[in-house]
Amino acid sequence: MKKIIIAENDPNFKNDIAAQPGSESFMRCFTCGTCTASCPVAEVHDEYDPRKIIRMAILGMREEVLSSDILWMCSRCYTCAALCPQNVKFTDVISILRDMAVKEGYAPQERLDQARELDKAIQSLRCKIIDSKLHPDQSDSKEIIKALEDELKKEWQ
Repeated sequence: MKKIIIAENDPNFKNDIAAQPGSESFMRCFTCGTCTASCPVAEVHDEYDPRKIIRMAILGMREEVLSSDILWMCSRCYTCAALCPQNVKFTDVISILRDMAVKEGYAPQERLDQARELDKAIQSLRCKIIDSKLHPDQSDSKEIIKALEDELKKEWQ
């Protein structure tokens, strides 16, 4: 475990985040864990913990947060935001942190563009899967498989 030395952190980081539309309430987080418990990414990736990201941001750990690959794991499903008892819009905070990471040189613009493309593809695929479950007689599972294969081919090229 790394020792956190507050004097070495950026005390304005939390204010920089809170000043952005959509993240005004992020400092209300009291680390109840609802976001992490409900997160589909945290369910399959032990390292992903939304409340840890919030806590690091509040503590001023700008470089650690903005340079972290964890920022790019969020699937932007909004489950955490929907269930948060403090009304923290974590998905919006992630978007803001991603933008900050690019603007401040911690990540290339291409990463942000790829994340946005992937978010769109994942949501489209999710909708197709849900539709196939709701209307099994009208759906074509081959279409879902093809969409997934097409997305994977793009990633490996």
